[in-house]
Amino acid sequence: MSPSVIEIEHRASVRVIRLNRPDRKNALNDELGWAIVEAVEAAARDDEVRVVGITGNGDAFCSGLDLGPRPVSTSAPALPLSPQEQIVDDLGWVSRFPVSMRLHCDKPVVAGVNGVAVGAGFSLAMSADIRIASRSARFLAGYARAGTSPDGGLTWTLPQAIGYERALRFLLEQEMIPADQALSLGIVGEVVDNEGFADHFAAYCERLASVAPIAARQTKRMLGQATTPSDLEGHLRTEIANARRGLATEDGREAMNAIREKRPPVFEGR
Repeated sequence: MSPSVIEIEHRASVRVIRLNRPDRKNALNDELGWAIVEAVEAAARDDEVRVVGITGNGDAFCSGLDLGPRPVSTSAPALPLSPQEQIVDDLGWVSRFPVSMRLHCDKPVVAGVNGVAVGAGFSLAMSADIRIASRSARFLAGYARAGTSPDGGLTWTLPQAIGYERALRFLLEQEMIPADQALSLGIVGEVVDNEGFADHFAAYCERLASVAPIAARQTKRMLGQATTPSDLEGHLRTEIANARRGLATEDGREAMNAIREKRPPVFEGR
């Protein structure tokens, strides 16, 4: 893992993970995706950490998958994986986001959405337990625009946060929404002015870190048990299989061509 793709800060029992590809709007490649997973897993194992924060450097939280030329690695980093982790490892980093943040980490995970959150970047934000947005943040699922269905646990985390109909509308209507609308939908729990966002995000994480750690961890575990699908691994496998299937269709190829050519797509249902 290159240390340049993320920055890690530890202060007052808070571990903050900063996505650090600001020149690419923190777009996700294999290196950054696995770096996030590794950093969250490391924070989950560290007894000095009570709260995990995730945010982006620059003016974006995460603009989604990096579609630019890049070396592709399908292997996970050389981490000491538990048997439970090994089971889902072949799903790749995008499906490890909700597993690492919701299942393996029993400490509160707070996403500080400081700018755009699109596609897999939106799935990353929704994998967190709590989301705080800056006034300039914007949100787009983007999967239907690419001719496919969501991955990254989004078909679980989004309806859990905002309900079935609102989730379906948001995923299919393909609109980029501002922070205030995200707040009204329930995608985020709070919107903060840009000037004070970084300080407020840090202060909120420190506030949660002041909660009795056993109380916080037990509370998260119990909420997780009550709201997690009985077969989350199977759900994630179906999710990513469908996403790949959609991208491989004629409509999926047409969607990607239309995006590159900046024109409306023409779908044939094939």
